[in-house]
Amino acid sequence: MADKDVLIDIFTRADLIMQSDIKFRKMIGAGQLQIVYYPVRGQEVVSSAMMAAINQEDYLVTIYRGLHDQLAKGIPSKDLWAEFAGKMAGTCKGKGGPMHITHPETGVMVTTGIVGSGIPIANGLGLASQLDKDGKVTVCCFGDGATNIGAFHEGLNMAQVWKLPVIFLCQNNLYSEHTPMAYATSSETIKQRGDGLGMRSVRVNGNDASEMYAAAKEAVEYARAGNGPTLIEAMTFRFHGHLLGDTGHYIPEAEMEQALKDDPMPILRQQLLDIQVSEADIAAIEAKNKETIDEAAQFALDAPYPPGDEYRIDVLDVEIAA
Repeated sequence: MADKDVLIDIFTRADLIMQSDIKFRKMIGAGQLQIVYYPVRGQEVVSSAMMAAINQEDYLVTIYRGLHDQLAKGIPSKDLWAEFAGKMAGTCKGKGGPMHITHPETGVMVTTGIVGSGIPIANGLGLASQLDKDGKVTVCCFGDGATNIGAFHEGLNMAQVWKLPVIFLCQNNLYSEHTPMAYATSSETIKQRGDGLGMRSVRVNGNDASEMYAAAKEAVEYARAGNGPTLIEAMTFRFHGHLLGDTGHYIPEAEMEQALKDDPMPILRQQLLDIQVSEADIAAIEAKNKETIDEAAQFALDAPYPPGDEYRIDVLDVEIAA
């Protein structure tokens, strides 16, 4: 089992994610926010354990279903909530929205809206670190569906050939939007695809904080030592549909019931109690996270929208000759 301080760290990040997800869904349902939203409930631990194993200056490239990755990496809740709400105070002045979160101050370099497109971008960041010898690693998060995209195969091959300091984290929740993995993926595991490229590849229970953290830490040390990339296939599950409004009817009832029984959050909470973290200390973490989220949500509601001429700023205006 991971050290006590590490588990507390992972729980603190994961609880912030869980409470944020619940709050977002509640506010959208009440009509307080009108946004496209991708629930992440059920996948809190995999990203929290990964981000606990890297430094703030390390890079993250994630996807539009990446709220858990972004919060775990450390984007301030007020900045994130304001961006989700389309407000000027957001990380991208409200112009990126939920699908395009960027916050270099915490190492969140890109959130991509195209499946699999973050992989070659992560390679670029990894190559820059390799050339600069700055010791940074880049974590690239994606789902199982992205492993069927050409950029996955080309990107992983390049990273392996050039020994780039990139960790490819496949958060395998078994469903690519609405499609079960078995319907569209020929290999039994995603790990096998990394093996075929000669890449160091592991398959872990991403919902087990200690197992996920151990795999992440080993991959980080491997990359920092100049040995090259690692593919981590982290098995997890999402408790809601691909996006809010999707009922998840395509997920077998028994499969969902089992996933809910294996909810990683109460399991991690109990693990803290088992290693003598008091109920009062855990409750304090939860209360602080709730306060942070409530303040961020209100900040997002109160913040102004971008002025009308803001759409001309930060946009490359290319005039194409006739």
